[in-house]
Order: sequence, then C-alpha cells, then structure tokens
Amino acid sequence: MPHIPLFALVALAASASAAAAQQPPSGTVASGVPAGSAAVEQTRPGAAHGIRLVRQFDGLGEGFVGPHGAVTLRNPSDNSLAVGRRHVVQTVNSQWAVFRRDGTPGYGPLPTNAVFAGFGGPCETMLSGDAVVRYDQLAERWLLVLPIFRRVPGGHTATGPRTALLRVPPPSADRVPRPLPPRAAPDSATGGYAMCYAVSATSDPLGAWHRYEFARPLFPDYPRPAVWPDGYYVPTSTGDDVVEKHVCVAERARMLRGEPARELCRIVPGVNFLNTADLDGRRLPPAGTPNLVLATGGTQLAGNVDSDELQLWRFAVNWQDTARTQLTGPERIPVAPYRYLCGGQLTSCVPQPGTDRRLDAQGDKLMPRLVYRQFAGHASLVAAHSINSSRGTGGVRWYELRYAASGTMTVHQQGTFTPDSLYRWLPSAAMDRLGNIGIGYSVGDAHTFPGQRFAGRAPRHPLGTLGFREVVLANGAAAQQTTLRWEDYTQTAIDPVDDCTIWYVGDYLPAGATSYATRIGAFRLPGCR
Repeated sequence: MPHIPLFALVALAASASAAAAQQPPSGTVASGVPAGSAAVEQTRPGAAHGIRLVRQFDGLGEGFVGPHGAVTLRNPSDNSLAVGRRHVVQTVNSQWAVFRRDGTPGYGPLPTNAVFAGFGGPCETMLSGDAVVRYDQLAERWLLVLPIFRRVPGGHTATGPRTALLRVPPPSADRVPRPLPPRAAPDSATGGYAMCYAVSATSDPLGAWHRYEFARPLFPDYPRPAVWPDGYYVPTSTGDDVVEKHVCVAERARMLRGEPARELCRIVPGVNFLNTADLDGRRLPPAGTPNLVLATGGTQLAGNVDSDELQLWRFAVNWQDTARTQLTGPERIPVAPYRYLCGGQLTSCVPQPGTDRRLDAQGDKLMPRLVYRQFAGHASLVAAHSINSSRGTGGVRWYELRYAASGTMTVHQQGTFTPDSLYRWLPSAAMDRLGNIGIGYSVGDAHTFPGQRFAGRAPRHPLGTLGFREVVLANGAAAQQTTLRWEDYTQTAIDPVDDCTIWYVGDYLPAGATSYATRIGAFRLPGCR
C-alpha cells in the first residue's frame, strides 16, 4: 500500500468519527469479541512435533547488501515471495532481488521497475510500491505485477507487449543505499492509472520478460495476483475512502507467448477487500471452473467491524466472447463471528516493548494469498485474517472451505489460533499436496519484540486446530518506532520441486535496527518427501 494521500486521511478521519462508538480508539488494545467468536478459539498450543525449518536466510531489509549494493527501503515492506526450481524472487515495496535457493543473492537489490527498462511509459518511469511476484507452476514462469499509483499523463496510450532481456548491471560493492529514482510527475491531474505485468519468457528470472501495460480507471492499490488456468486474476483496492473494489483478469495464455493480450475488469461496490483464488500445485480445477473471489463481511468505513460471514463471488471469463464474461455474487458463507483486530486498518494496535508506538494490524482484510488446492474429489480454499481474541489480544482466524465439483461451497473447518497472551496477526497460509495446512504470522506484545512464527496442522488433527508445535522463524530484538505500518502483509509460496515445502517471508528488527529486516524460511510438514 502506498503512503496515504491527504484526501484519504481526511475521509478516514471523518468516517472514524462517525463510527467512534463501534471502533476502538487509536492506541488501545484489541477490544472485545462478538458473541460466539470464542467458541472456535484454540487457546492451547499444538503439541505435536513435526514441522521442520529446512532453510532460512535474511532477505531484503536493513543491512542487506546484494550483488548490486545496499537496499533502499520504503515502509511498509509489502513482502512478496515466489519460489521456482532454481531461484527465489523477493520484492519489498519498490525493490526486488533474485536469490539462489540456498539464499545466495544473485541479482539486486534494484527498483522493481528495472524489469521494464526500455519499455517506455509509466511502467518504466513511475516507481510505486506494492509490487507482487508469483511463480506460475503450471507454465514454470514468473509473474511480476507493478501498480502505478500516479495518474498517467492525459493522452497516453498503454503499450505492450514488448519482450526484452532483463538488464543486469555490473556488480557493485556499494554498502550505502542509493536514492530511488524520482517519482515522475504526470502532466495531467485527470488521467487514469495503470497496471504493469511482466511474465518471464522462460523459467529463468534473469532471462527475457514479456512486458505489458494496461490502463486502469481506478486507483490500483494492493494488487493480489492469482494464477488460474484461464487468466491472471488481479483484484485491487480503489482507495481507503471508497467502499468499492476493482477485480481484473489478464489473458494469461497470450501473455505466456508474448502476444498482444487483454485485461478485463469489473467494479464491485459495497465490499471491504477482495482476494482471488491462487492455484497451488499442478492439479487443475475442473474445466470451466470460475475463479473464486472472497471477502470478509463488514465495512470499516461505516463502522461495521463485526461480522459472521465471508462473501463469495465467481469470476468466469470468456475470452472468445468477452461480453459473456460474468462476475456473480456475493454469496453469503456463514462463519463463526469475528471482530476486525483493533477495528481494522490504520489503527495503532499491537504494543511493543520500550515504546508507545503501536503497530497496525490490517484487521479488516483477507490480505494474504487466497490458496486454492485441487484434490481428487474436492477443492480446498484456505484463507486467514487478523481478529480480536477473547484474551484481549490478536488471533489468527483461518478457514478451510471445501468447493465441490457441483459448485457448492461449505466451511469444512475454521479456528482462531490464540494459544497464549501474545498478539498474532498478519497471517499467510498455504496447503501442501498432502492436505497439511501451514500458516506464518507476526507475533509480539508489550514484552516481546515483533517477530515471525509458523504453525500448522495435518488432516488427522481435530478440525479447527493447528496441532503442530509452533516454530520460531525470527525473534525480533528491537521495536519499530518510525511508523505504525508493519509489513502490511506477509506471504507464503509452495515449492514447485516437491509441492509440499512451504516458503514464508515476514519482517523483524535485529538488535540496533531502525527499520525492518526480512526473514525467509522454508518449512516442511510431516509426510513431505
């Protein structure tokens, strides 16, 4: 998410004032849960051993120096991670790097728009945050999505495709962060925005990329790319003061070949945040299955921070006759009641040791990847978000929804992981090919510096519980004092080599640090070979 513009802050303040009776004031702890919420809480830690941390290394963050020098950081980190057979690609806000799988950096850090060098237009010249990377396991390709947060000059025509080799600058030993390229000012205040796509031409992220620019009429905040057989689905927010969202699909098959492609978009009014189903594994959903789009209930701007539902849309694209493309919904999916952690986004929520600065929890959103996994007789959809717990802290609410070939969606299991008095928030989940679920998340409180942990479950564990013992990925050793924005999101990625190792990335601060570092870890649950 970019820095919040003045108009959005004014609108948020007005909305918050109108709903003050329903939202906790800034600077307070999580306040209360709706009746019935505690019924699905897991208040004891998992007891089973079995999660193995098989690899870990620091990614982009304070102190990181790669082949092209030191990283230049913007806050929040907007962590994104993708894993291929030979490489790991990470983005933080507006920087990216390519690692070998053992953690050795091989490219970067460089601005994310470096992949658009020579492309022209805003994709090359305007550097925004919220870059997101995915690995398309079906095609063995990389997908990099960059939103443009500044208005594009009036009269500009979107360009693409243009295929070019990634420009790899000579190595640099410079340990002083270089200034980021300036944000180019548009020559018009009335133009639209843009979404930039780069799809690797091969499985090598250091080779050639097909580049595309698509015009967007609405502000393209928080892109959440999802791989689906018939398209790359990318929903976005249209602003912090607007209760509507934008969901789009790009023509994946043509983009994989570097051919001219289209992007189709729909506006969804009255919704909090949208996330599209991202396919894990190589087993395909039944032919013609629409992409599944999910949101929490409630509306923070209206002061509605309690809900007992998830909302489902079905996005069915028709590339032969685009007029027949349909987005249908919402369908109400009843779930255990919940309250957004600390009332939602941009609230000073999670306490830290030694400072009055509290951290944001993004409690109004299904923020991380919405994970889809196809099995022989059903499909599982795994989602997670941050909610208040009955302990007065934050818990990880997670769901496994079952999607049948008939198109029916049911809640198979749900739980809120709150095994002690610590806050757990900003979760990201994944499901491996055996049906194990792994969830990474931030953890901290007034006595524990914010860090990263990972928990999980096997199909044999009681429904609604994370039965494996929690594993520490990174213990924080300092408080973040410069801003309330913490990460905005973490991310998981399934390893394409074995289809069961779960990679995860999140923030922490080492001792003496003034800004975030990131830790990348690979976790293997029992039965994974």
